[in-house]
Amino acid sequence: MIRIILESLILILIFLSAGLLTSALLPLFFEKYRKVQDKKVEAASRKLDNLFVEVERRKLMLFFVLTPVVLTLVGVLIYKMVLIGMIGGVVGLILPNLLIKQWEARRRNIFVNQLLDGLMLLSGCLKAGLSILQAFEVLVEDTSGPITQEFSWLLKEIKMGMPLEESLRRLNRRMPSEELTLITNSILVSAATGGNLTKVFTRIATTVRDNRKLKNNIKTLTLQGRTQGMIMSILPFVFIWWVLSFNRDQFKVMLNSEIGRMLLIGAALLLALGLFLIHKFSTLPDV
Repeated sequence: MIRIILESLILILIFLSAGLLTSALLPLFFEKYRKVQDKKVEAASRKLDNLFVEVERRKLMLFFVLTPVVLTLVGVLIYKMVLIGMIGGVVGLILPNLLIKQWEARRRNIFVNQLLDGLMLLSGCLKAGLSILQAFEVLVEDTSGPITQEFSWLLKEIKMGMPLEESLRRLNRRMPSEELTLITNSILVSAATGGNLTKVFTRIATTVRDNRKLKNNIKTLTLQGRTQGMIMSILPFVFIWWVLSFNRDQFKVMLNSEIGRMLLIGAALLLALGLFLIHKFSTLPDV
């Protein structure tokens, strides 16, 4: 009888200790998690401002905080596996920044594609006798999309008293590209030495056009390798989903044994290595 009472007291003390420890650590964990997410939201907010996208900070914070939680719960509730839930949580932590980076890359690509037409427009304005700032104003009025927003912001900075050199450097930092660097450097050199900017723009347009043709040829020649890499990256996850949809216990042998876990880790490492090599073999440096 005494033994039963002692065992019960020990269990009660263990549960109380676990409860106190949890109540003490959970606020610290959530506070740390909130601070980390605050930093991510601040960085994301700056990126969105550079993209001329207005999003309320509260909504952005909810998106960053709730995405990993929702994906974790979806993984656990649907597949009833902690491992799938952990993978969902990791994906949820990465997904918001990944979406913003993809958005930023897409906008930068649109901007680069507009640069050639914008360069020809600037060259025409200079041939008509306009100054470079007047040519920028015509570019803003006659174009649309990212190039209008970026050069409109550049003109606002210049009107507020910022030197042209600094404004062009800030534009380069916002939209880094080889083509824009050529244009801004030619403007700065022409302003310092007094060269013929119209001829320089014509030569840059020819260079940009030739580089674009070469890059398109490279993309065509490496299409097979890039497609193979994409298929190989998706195939393992499709296979896991297909197996789990028919038999959820199929992977228990791999997860519950030491050899199975080592094989899974080895397969993941080999897959990552194969994708890395395919990427290296199917891409060339920028020209």
